[in-house]
Amino acid sequence: MAENLAPEKRHSFVHNGQKVFEWDQTLEEVNMYIELPKGVPTKLFHCNIQASHVEVGIRGNPPYLNHDLTHPVKTDSSFWTIEDGEMHITLQKREKGKTWSSPIQGQGILDPYAADQEQKRLMLQRFQEENPGFDFSQAQFSGTCPDPRTFMGGIRSE
Repeated sequence: MAENLAPEKRHSFVHNGQKVFEWDQTLEEVNMYIELPKGVPTKLFHCNIQASHVEVGIRGNPPYLNHDLTHPVKTDSSFWTIEDGEMHITLQKREKGKTWSSPIQGQGILDPYAADQEQKRLMLQRFQEENPGFDFSQAQFSGTCPDPRTFMGGIRSE
């Protein structure tokens, strides 16, 4: 049931007609996906995740990404991997349930409709997590969706 509330598709950040990265989010994580250039050994790629900043690049070259994050992350549980020519960066949200409009501050921000859809999906994901015996995959909101972090007393801590 919970997999039905996973992100349906990735959001793309495109700059000057070129895809810079794709991303999605869950209640607890923001995931960034960067297609890597072919022919460069994977051991040359690097990623530095700080509480409010991320840097990605090829060692010995200027960084490909060097930006502040939209919101702070938990660095001890954020990480990156490379598989099938793609770098996957998992950023652990410091504020579980917070809806991010983009991973990078001021870049690739979701339009209001897409941001509302993300907030609705995260709220349903919260309901599913708190009520595992119920299926919320077909549930819908009419009107404005409340903030998943604060609705009805907020997200329960574990």
